[in-house]
Amino acid sequence: MNLIDTHSHLYSREFKEDITQVIKNSILAGVNKILLPNMSSKYTTKMLNLCTKFPKNCFPMMGLHPCYVKNNTYLSELKHMEDEIKKGGYIAVGEIGLDLYWDASTLEIQKKAFIHQIHIAKKFELPVVIHVRDSFKEAIKIVEDLNDEKLRGVFHCFTGNIKDAERIIKLENFYLGIGGVLTFKNSGLDKTIRKIDSRYLVLETDSPYLTPSPFRGKRNESKYLVNIANKLAETHNTSFEEITSITTANARKLFKI
Repeated sequence: MNLIDTHSHLYSREFKEDITQVIKNSILAGVNKILLPNMSSKYTTKMLNLCTKFPKNCFPMMGLHPCYVKNNTYLSELKHMEDEIKKGGYIAVGEIGLDLYWDASTLEIQKKAFIHQIHIAKKFELPVVIHVRDSFKEAIKIVEDLNDEKLRGVFHCFTGNIKDAERIIKLENFYLGIGGVLTFKNSGLDKTIRKIDSRYLVLETDSPYLTPSPFRGKRNESKYLVNIANKLAETHNTSFEEITSITTANARKLFKI
């Protein structure tokens, strides 16, 4: 088994005491590659140190998360992000996008930062990893307006309906990131994902958040990707081996790893 966790924040403080064991547990579970989205300059060094320590397992992205888009700092943060990407070694521009759950008052500068980072992704021919908490309608419109043959990526933590999924698929070079929410009893996401061909899906944990059932309430880890894959196989009425083979191939194609 050779699973890829396409979205995990293993450099966060929740893993400070036992990160080596967490990585080992992930590998033992068959999750051999873990992709790390950045959030702001505050986390860059921690993320890169983790990738240096586990070069065969951890792969960095570079981006400014919408929750870190602030009036007094976002321009300098975008400069940091672009300067880092120029150095090379990053597999994607992420985690970028819009977030109207925590602070809708910054929407206009969130949009500016999002658009700027999409242009950077095109310039450096990197995929984008898009955060859309309570903001799918606003974010998909931006992506649709900027979409061309140079743009590709994934809508992280997809929880939308079939119409939302169809808009993503229509972009042609985008995937839906499927995580722990799929396993939640009352999420209803399984009813939507059942209708989506697995060739449009990649797997993620978003560790340490959104821990899948039956481990809800505990810290999420990349090893729990296996539980998400099992639920997706059940949802699509296919085998675990089939679903992991397809989603891993999708991740390799998108991120070129």
